[in-house]
Amino acid sequence: IRAELKATDAVMQGLGSTSGVGKVALAGLTGVSNLLTDVRAKLTEMASSSISTAQRTILKADFDGLMSQAANFLNNSEFNGINMFNSNAADIKTISNLGGDELQISEQKAALTAITSLAGATIGNSSDAISAIAGEFASLEKEVNTALGELGKEMRAINLQTTFLTEVRDATKEGLGNIVDADLAAESARLTSLQVQQQLSQQALGIANQRPQSLLSLFR
Repeated sequence: IRAELKATDAVMQGLGSTSGVGKVALAGLTGVSNLLTDVRAKLTEMASSSISTAQRTILKADFDGLMSQAANFLNNSEFNGINMFNSNAADIKTISNLGGDELQISEQKAALTAITSLAGATIGNSSDAISAIAGEFASLEKEVNTALGELGKEMRAINLQTTFLTEVRDATKEGLGNIVDADLAAESARLTSLQVQQQLSQQALGIANQRPQSLLSLFR
């Protein structure tokens, strides 16, 4: 039972580490998702042919700043040296129980690729902005929403499994404690019995040693 408890603790440690990767990745994606409304607003403003060149320049600078911030969110979403968005990202798998089943956090390289694609789009006039909204922006929005849904599902599974293992571990510890307590009670009873037997033996020897003295007193 103690071996199983140690193994369960090791599984939970692995789940905790994987959960950390997922939480950081979700935080980065959520930041990007929150920026998308501002990005869309800038593109929509630039889609108007009535704005001046100076206004378009200002809007483009704001747009570039938003895209840079979006890329920074994902580039800085690193936990324990692992980033699920960079080009070297791979699925993170971890054992989820003593039977060897696995849970995972999936790589999301497509989200950062979509950000890079939109950031590099040509937006020199209203037609370019309209095209970017229907093309690169729509792709980015889709990738972010897909990644949020996938990571959310995977994190939910990891959190549920961690909660379950915590309950199992606590119940197992309680059961082990009951067994140990029962063994201690049995050992205590056995020790008490041995002590009583020893005392009775000592009393019997004392009585036996007194008998010769009693016999000798008859001849005095």
